[in-house]
Amino acid sequence: MRCPRCGNEDPSWFWQGSRGWYCRRCIQFSRQLLEEEQTESNLMAQRDECDPELRLDYPLTPAQKRVSDQLCEKIQTQDVLIYAVCGSGKTEIVMDCLRQTLKKGQRAAVAIARRQVVLELAQRFSAAFPHLVVTPVCQGYTAKTDGDLIVCTTHQLYRYIGAFDVLVLDEPDAFPFKGDPVLHGIAAASCRGHTVYTTATPDAHLQRRVRENTLTMLTLFSRPHGHPLPVPKIRVGPRWLLWLWLAAWLRKKEKEGKQALIFVPTTAMSRRLARVFSVCYRVADISSRSVDKDEIIHRFRSGQTQFCFATTILERGITIEGIDVAVLEADHSVFDEASLVQMAGRIGRSFRCPDGEGLFLCRRRSAAAENCIRSLRQANAAG
Repeated sequence: MRCPRCGNEDPSWFWQGSRGWYCRRCIQFSRQLLEEEQTESNLMAQRDECDPELRLDYPLTPAQKRVSDQLCEKIQTQDVLIYAVCGSGKTEIVMDCLRQTLKKGQRAAVAIARRQVVLELAQRFSAAFPHLVVTPVCQGYTAKTDGDLIVCTTHQLYRYIGAFDVLVLDEPDAFPFKGDPVLHGIAAASCRGHTVYTTATPDAHLQRRVRENTLTMLTLFSRPHGHPLPVPKIRVGPRWLLWLWLAAWLRKKEKEGKQALIFVPTTAMSRRLARVFSVCYRVADISSRSVDKDEIIHRFRSGQTQFCFATTILERGITIEGIDVAVLEADHSVFDEASLVQMAGRIGRSFRCPDGEGLFLCRRRSAAAENCIRSLRQANAAG
């Protein structure tokens, strides 16, 4: 037996109920009978050809165009990894591939691990494809699940078994998709064609597939504005000194009129710091436990909040113009090299603010922090 939704073939996970056999490994996505037709997929049947107009605010740079053209060619016959630095325009790079897929009457989707990024990307795709129905599907947005282009969390792919000719998996190395065999199986089952993986930090699994020639890798190590990636400074000291350094850094940001995103390892620390610094500044904190995440992000993006203390929930996908970034206790075990690269990647992403400052505050020398710095410098040299 094989589960049509998550691909499980381990017999210990199958159970025979009153209506037939079903898989318990992915039962959190609702019970899926092995003999049951996939009505969600039937809704996503192939459509008539169309000519979706693509509108970009800026034309692709020559480097972006090279990767975009290569993607459109390679995806016809194989899966593709786009290994590109943070802020290089991965979203814009995949748009022509999506346009060509939809033009042929085929189906396409963009899947992301985190809900906040789904809502932001859905808006960007709606602006780029003004004549298409772009449907976000994530927690709180499941009343409508069909559309010309689906933008969803990886969890929601369970609705679309065998539905897509091209699936773009954005940041496949991010939690919770990374290392979850159920989500990996659901993603594979949703795509009847080929998959595009886009990330600045490919994990060991993707790198192994590249070496095994089951995945073609395209690279881009420069941002559209041509400025190098900001490389954070590292300062090492005891915890009390890190807090003093952070306080001095925030005072400096206030004098400069800059907003800052401060990453911390735990929700409790995020809340504590927000309470402490709210005496002097307009601050907020956000974590997976925050009940008003969209409003917190909106206030920060609109400038109503000057400093935002955050866990890793904001390490990927979120673009807020002109911010600087600090990571408190960057040597904590919750932060690996990939997450630190992503956090530093929030800096200097726009044409109007192509530079910025990053600061890693560590209690001890950290291999992850040192490797992050080395990786950013290597990317700048390659770019």
